[in-house]
Amino acid sequence: MKKQILLLLLAVFSLVAFRFPDTLNIGAKLPKADIKMKDISGREFSLNDVKKSNGLLVMFSCNTCPYVKRNQDRTREICQFALKNNIGVILINSNEADRATGGDSFEAMQSYGKGQRYSWPYVVDKDNQIADAFAADRTPECYLFDKNATLVYKGAIDDNPGSAEGVKTHYLHNAISAMTTGKPVPVTTTASVGCGIKRKM
Repeated sequence: MKKQILLLLLAVFSLVAFRFPDTLNIGAKLPKADIKMKDISGREFSLNDVKKSNGLLVMFSCNTCPYVKRNQDRTREICQFALKNNIGVILINSNEADRATGGDSFEAMQSYGKGQRYSWPYVVDKDNQIADAFAADRTPECYLFDKNATLVYKGAIDDNPGSAEGVKTHYLHNAISAMTTGKPVPVTTTASVGCGIKRKM
């Protein structure tokens, strides 16, 4: 019996390990760039469709996470800053387990995106294809790619996701400023603090 349980656990671990890589390292190329995802407008976009001449900002987000809600103003500000610097912006909802009837249904996404006045795509990541390719596991979690579709920063928006008033270092803003002026990104990787992406098991 113990042997059967051990074999079952090994099979589950192998499936999870095969499903997505341990991490997407700095210097990696933009993965799954041509997969089309449904936007709250009803249109479909790929990462390549959204990318602009100076790069792409990918943010994994949702409607329900308290950390996402605390970061609403900062999300809008950093996305607008990216667009002003000719960097494409896309928000991705990978909460597949809550898709059918939960707070992350497509209809809920439409309502949330409208309420937040999003002027960039907010898309459905069907079957977690993009989250798995990025090895993303938190909301909010950010990935900044340069004009060559190379990853230059990943992690949090800033150093205090729980309180905008307590922010001392604006990681993502600094990364965008450095990248677009040809300087090295000062901090390339930070820990994302937020809610776990709800994958279908």
